[in-house]
Amino acid sequence: MLNKVPEVTAIFWAIKILSTTVGETGADYLAVHVGLGASLTAICMTGLLIAALLLQLSRSTYVPWIYWLTVVLVSIVGTQLTDLLTDKLEISLYTSTASFAAALAATFAIWYGAERTLSIHSIVTARRELFYWTAILFTFALGTAAGDLATEALGLGFQVGVVAFGAPISAVAVSYTIGANPVLTFWLAYILTRPLGASLGDLLSQSREYGGMGLGTIQTSIAFLTVIVGLVAWVTFEGDGARRAGPAQ
Repeated sequence: MLNKVPEVTAIFWAIKILSTTVGETGADYLAVHVGLGASLTAICMTGLLIAALLLQLSRSTYVPWIYWLTVVLVSIVGTQLTDLLTDKLEISLYTSTASFAAALAATFAIWYGAERTLSIHSIVTARRELFYWTAILFTFALGTAAGDLATEALGLGFQVGVVAFGAPISAVAVSYTIGANPVLTFWLAYILTRPLGASLGDLLSQSREYGGMGLGTIQTSIAFLTVIVGLVAWVTFEGDGARRAGPAQ
């Protein structure tokens, strides 16, 4: 099996942040505006996520549209998981943030204990891929809880939230360029881009009354999904072009 994770490029991070924003706005749209409610939205999205994961796991190599579809669905399910704990079970954001952080740490510990690596450049077995997607789910759930904790419970607001999470991401990027551990910096950035995307989504979609720009969840979701589709198409055709050109070199 070839590596099942794409190369970490600027396009990778762009799609990751966009999918994170879609997870936030899309979950809100389905639960509130469509009227499905948090529970039914979670059930429906979990079913779609399972189907996408099975499709992803059935492939022996990286297929862009399958991989990024799975990421978008994980983002929505991760958001719904946190919302269910907060809204339905009335678990505080402090508790859920700490719980998801512990779950993610445990996943990394078990993954490293079994495979002796957490590198995304070596997702070449089914077991490593299962560890990878489990970690991804917990990063989205943790990022949602941490983002809501910062912007709502601590009252930072959406604009400050974007800055508050954008600044440490920049610090991680600088650390990487000067030689910090690439595996550690990748996972730190991956975790932090979730609350950044959530804050950005809320900033764009929420009404001006609540500190947003009032674009609405429908417009924000459609706009970001359109960009995601365009970028995924770009990397797909770029990859196909590279494969076609390969034998002639």
